[in-house]
Amino acid sequence: MSGVVGWIDFRRDLGDQHGLLHSMTETMRHRGPDTQDVWIGEHAAIGHRGLATGRPDDVRPASAGTGGDTVYVAHTGEVYNGDELRRDIEAAGGALRDGSTAEALLKAYLLWGTDFVERVNGAFGFAIWDGRTRRLHLGRDRIGVKPLYYHAYDGGLLFASEPKGIIANPLFRPRLEMSALPVVLQPRLALPGETPLKGLYEVPPAHVLTYGERGLTRRRYWRLVSEPHHDSFEETARRVRELLDDTVRRQLTTGVPLGAMLSGGVDSTSVAALAASALRKEDPAHELATFCVQFESDPAHFVATELRPDIDAPYAAEAAGFIGTRHTTLTASVQDLLDVIPATRRARDLPGWGQFDASMYLIFQQIRDNCPVALTGEAADEVFGGYPYFFKPEILAADRFPWLFDGPKLSRYLAPDLLAEIDPEEDERARYAQLLASVERLPGESAEDARMREVFFLGLSGPLSVILDRKERMSMAHGLDVRVPFCDHRLLQYVWNVPWELKSRGGVKGLLKAAMADVLPPSTVNRKKSAYPHVQNPAYDRTLVREATWIVNDEASPLKPLFDTDRMNGLIRQISAGAVHGELPGGSNQAALLIQLVEMRHWMDECQVSLP
Repeated sequence: MSGVVGWIDFRRDLGDQHGLLHSMTETMRHRGPDTQDVWIGEHAAIGHRGLATGRPDDVRPASAGTGGDTVYVAHTGEVYNGDELRRDIEAAGGALRDGSTAEALLKAYLLWGTDFVERVNGAFGFAIWDGRTRRLHLGRDRIGVKPLYYHAYDGGLLFASEPKGIIANPLFRPRLEMSALPVVLQPRLALPGETPLKGLYEVPPAHVLTYGERGLTRRRYWRLVSEPHHDSFEETARRVRELLDDTVRRQLTTGVPLGAMLSGGVDSTSVAALAASALRKEDPAHELATFCVQFESDPAHFVATELRPDIDAPYAAEAAGFIGTRHTTLTASVQDLLDVIPATRRARDLPGWGQFDASMYLIFQQIRDNCPVALTGEAADEVFGGYPYFFKPEILAADRFPWLFDGPKLSRYLAPDLLAEIDPEEDERARYAQLLASVERLPGESAEDARMREVFFLGLSGPLSVILDRKERMSMAHGLDVRVPFCDHRLLQYVWNVPWELKSRGGVKGLLKAAMADVLPPSTVNRKKSAYPHVQNPAYDRTLVREATWIVNDEASPLKPLFDTDRMNGLIRQISAGAVHGELPGGSNQAALLIQLVEMRHWMDECQVSLP
């Protein structure tokens, strides 16, 4: 919820920049439709738009001091341990007046400096300008649920919850970072903080960045800690249940109607079941609203695959009846998806995911018509090991990203002169090695468990950030706050050290199923893993092929100098004939390989991204 923008410049007086800061702030209206605040000092300016999920004043920024010594705090997202944080503040001698989240963050900062972030449980981003030290602090939650971008230039820095807030300032000119082309064409490869725009970065998860007159520094305040796990399977299942139940309850704290995504799989059903039970304890008449998406063309065109063996809707309806929710199924046509794809691009400011964005955009639109806050079961596959590759020894044994598979990669079709500068295979190896070097090792761990720890870490990096980013952009486009209980850092830390033998006992996500068995219907417990749905429809595939063909052969296209036209045309012909061999990331079909190409073209046009 909410959006923040800001501008620090030590070489100019920002007092006469009200109009520009208001323009930057207005780009966050969709994230914060309820409140607007703008503060401008001599060398610092911060704008904020708030989404009220309780008292409107609870989302507003807070400040202390006057004039040049002002300390100003603006935050986005939610703090889930607000009561504990306030007790800590009061115990340390701090006085709270209105009890708002921003005031609590301000008082915590005044007491403990940026170390206060280690006391916070939540999904958040924050900006703190400290006029006493003339420093800006930017912080982001441990998992990276809430976004926060920045651009540093000589003498100053711009920041915003989304790139559009920075792009609105003429000091930033969007240019493609050529070395990031492999990431544009396969976003799962992105390293923490990386974007495809030159000079634009994201605050990495679990980091605080500090910017002052001497430059920019960053500090990591949390990381996964590897340590021996001594609990039995039964004890482990109980602890998982306790942690998940606690975080769902924390995230239910809201003064507005609340909903949940429900696919009928173990992840979303677990979250919805705990939420529905907790709400009924507060009010027996309370009925949680749940939502599912299906496609109009499923009866004619759905084909079962390993990653998507069945359709969600029947399982979701049965789960809703079992746990007692008020359930809605959205049926989307191909035209519905095509109609909203332009809006999904505007929501991102970065290359999108076509129909994968569009269906989520539509379901979030329907949820927002009913409630401004919702829960989702996303991230459980990354935390508990839900994807098929976790169970394939030949993939796990290969010294590469286990989710990348062996299908064609668009980066291999770059123009020869670019391939001479950017070696996609070497780039991939370097990214893989950099991530493996960051894995927190456990001395004495077996080779099998050590490799599984690596595989989990790889999944918790690029692939998870892609999932969270899609959720965030498509939900906040409607001013909908979607919360992710499986990203609670306490749960993640605990499960990180559970050996694979316990995580997988009983099959795919066996540990999670054991923890939640008493609240799940048999259809959910016995269901095979089924990923977020995508439309299987020749009409959509033909649209992708048609657009890709136009893009590759358009002499005026900004992508023209980037790709080998003849080889790309050959790949498109193969896709049209269904002749592409190999498995693609995400279990998508052959035509979906072209999504990143199509989205890249539209992104460069709509955001006026130039080549260097």
